[in-house]
Amino acid sequence: MTDIKNNWRRLDSREVYRNPWVRVREDQVIRPDGNPGIYGVVEFKMGLGIVALDEADHVWLLGQYRYPVDAISWEIINGTVEPGETALESAQRELSEEAGLAATEWTDLGRFHPSAGITNEVAQLYLARGLSQHAADPEATEEFVPRRVPFSEALAMIDRGEILDSYSIVALLKVDRLRRGR
Repeated sequence: MTDIKNNWRRLDSREVYRNPWVRVREDQVIRPDGNPGIYGVVEFKMGLGIVALDEADHVWLLGQYRYPVDAISWEIINGTVEPGETALESAQRELSEEAGLAATEWTDLGRFHPSAGITNEVAQLYLARGLSQHAADPEATEEFVPRRVPFSEALAMIDRGEILDSYSIVALLKVDRLRRGR
């Protein structure tokens, strides 16, 4: 592996926008070429992705309209880590709220950066098994269509471009590798 150094230098930083879900800052920097510049950074809470896999080898997907891309998106259960909660506690809450599911077995699938060139977002992924169902309780801004599909169909949906969400693609492929013993 190559030794890579940080040749960026931040001179100043200012908040340009904030809401309950996102913060945008603009940094005055010295770029690696030695010239001054600006860098915009979008900051998020830690994100979560949960692959809910049942005893029949089916995975739960949620279809929902995503405003930024003006399209319906098929995704695994996801959300954010809230203050005062661990990542696992937040994952358990999101699974319950969004899909109306509880799980007795949780596997940590690791973390990843969904888009490191523009955001500091870190996503924690889990595999949830030993599922039981109850009534979902989504937030007022959330409207879902649940879909239970064979795990192999979820992978095929990635291949066909029907699942484009990075959390879902990364998590489903990690579970596939885990199942193959890689």
